[in-house]
Amino acid sequence: MSALSFFLVVAIPAPFWRYFDYLAPKTVCKQDIQPGMRVKVPFGKRHLIGFVVDLKDHTEIAADKIKSVIEVVDRTPVLTASLLKLTQWASEYYQYPLGEVITAALPSLLCHGKPAVLKKEPAWQLTAAGWALESKAWKRASLQQQCWQYLRDEAIPLSTDCLKQLNFGATTRRALAQKGLIEACEILASIKPLATTVVDAPLTLNTEQLAAYQSIIGHLTTFNVFLLEGVTGSGKTEVYLQTIAEVLKLERQVLVLVPEIGLTPQTVARFKRRFAVEIAVLHSNLSDNERLQTWLKAKQGAVPIIIGTRSALFTPLPHLGLIILDEEHDGSFKQQEGFRYSARDLAIVRARLENIPVLLGSATPSLESYYNARQGRYQHLVLKQRAGAAHLPQIELIDLRKQSLVQGIAPALLKAIKECLAKNEQVLLFLNRRGFAPVLRCQECGWIAGCKRCDARLTLHARDKRLHCHHCDTSLALIKQCPLCQCPHLYPLGMGTQRVEQVLQETFTDTKIIRLDRDSVRRKGELETALQGIHEGGAKILLGTQMLAKGHHFPEVTLVGILDMDSGFFSADFRAPERMSQLLFQVAGRAGRAEKRGKVLIQTYHPTHPLLNFILKQDYSAFADYILIEREQTAWPPFAF
Repeated sequence: MSALSFFLVVAIPAPFWRYFDYLAPKTVCKQDIQPGMRVKVPFGKRHLIGFVVDLKDHTEIAADKIKSVIEVVDRTPVLTASLLKLTQWASEYYQYPLGEVITAALPSLLCHGKPAVLKKEPAWQLTAAGWALESKAWKRASLQQQCWQYLRDEAIPLSTDCLKQLNFGATTRRALAQKGLIEACEILASIKPLATTVVDAPLTLNTEQLAAYQSIIGHLTTFNVFLLEGVTGSGKTEVYLQTIAEVLKLERQVLVLVPEIGLTPQTVARFKRRFAVEIAVLHSNLSDNERLQTWLKAKQGAVPIIIGTRSALFTPLPHLGLIILDEEHDGSFKQQEGFRYSARDLAIVRARLENIPVLLGSATPSLESYYNARQGRYQHLVLKQRAGAAHLPQIELIDLRKQSLVQGIAPALLKAIKECLAKNEQVLLFLNRRGFAPVLRCQECGWIAGCKRCDARLTLHARDKRLHCHHCDTSLALIKQCPLCQCPHLYPLGMGTQRVEQVLQETFTDTKIIRLDRDSVRRKGELETALQGIHEGGAKILLGTQMLAKGHHFPEVTLVGILDMDSGFFSADFRAPERMSQLLFQVAGRAGRAEKRGKVLIQTYHPTHPLLNFILKQDYSAFADYILIEREQTAWPPFAF
């Protein structure tokens, strides 16, 4: 080796608990390489994209064994120093190879070696003649004059899409170009925010909201964890918005994490009505290229607000000033496949590394966060009252014992639905079980259709005529006869959202029903269309799974019916009572969020269950204290790992 040789410590995207040393290319100087850059390296018989972790002058590997880097892919690190520290921390804490952690954190195109370059888009700018022209020279062609004036006022090139949104079409642009006043050019895609009309002014905060807001903005320059616990409809989002406004004044960026893609459209819409800045979205429904371009824009500091699901946590933000996790208790913040992590916990670690505050918001905080707040590790901010004129809903139990049900729906609930529809109000029915029926059973021998891959029961989807495993995603054609006794009489047991929808359509023939679950909103844009139909009031009965329960604001919903909640209280999972109670509090919170008083009817075969008392009293803190006593006695989290 020459005296000028040096080595790169590289993390490989493979299941190995070590780093690999490679000889740097002779054409590359040491000062040209930094940790966080990508390199193409030989690995066995393959060529892989690895990630530089460190540089060193010596290696213990013999000279005839050491391999050389094939290519340094980047000129600057794709992984910032703070994000590299975060992935290293996560690798050690979650016991997962660093190369695979980084692969999960980056857009997939970067992991395949694609260049980290923002694409350019067509744009228009004034020519020298355009700049020299005076306003009084215009005698007609008002649209052309407006376009010329807008480009003159902005003083920078504007994208074709931006001009289209301002109604300056191709005819107008072509006419100005023929006059020699404007010319075509290219700019980095969407770096300039599109013109936005701010519709919503900040609301007046009540006493509780104001106290929470002042506590947060008093600590915007240091690491702090705030737990904002507020009953549903208490105005947590308004506290977020006014806090974000203060962060934007400091010219810092904000990262907002939501648990589900379903919450993204309404969150983005509300933010766009409040802030005249570019707001980017990151979630799994984006194409690989869309995700990469948004990621790169954020890395350049060009996007003040990023809204996304859990993977957006790893977005590079050079001017990050605040992280917000809405519905922080939600299980969707936990990645359950491959690199398994909790976005909530990693958000707190990232905030500590960046020395910024993190705000956790929920009406039903996770017991871990609630316990940390009780211990003084987090600052606990509480909103006990609903904002504006809204009141907490009235909650009642429907005892299903000795009742004759109509396909799983009690007569009392059907009566309440009819009364609600007669007032031209909306009804929300919650059943956390999609498909037609959760079990397909043989009437002769009792055989039950099960998944051969994971041993779970297969769910019947009648419309698609298929059996689907909601655990491992196995899908089979509908079985016509029992494989054990060849009996053709197979009977669906239990209720799923598809079966309830069928019953409702037969009962309320003139009423529009919207079903919202993962089966009904598979394609891009279907969720937004469904939510638009709900908000416009065309749909009067809303039926769905937990997708409907999380954070949505449906002002016309005055009745919520919970069809089945008993299973959550009798599960083998020690977290099941916590999750079911959180879900019930959240679903109940969809009722009566405007001036009209809401009502919640809960169907149950166990009306004397002790946890139901807390739900009837709508006292989540008392519920959390009760469960924490049980957890401490049994040495379950948060009292143990």
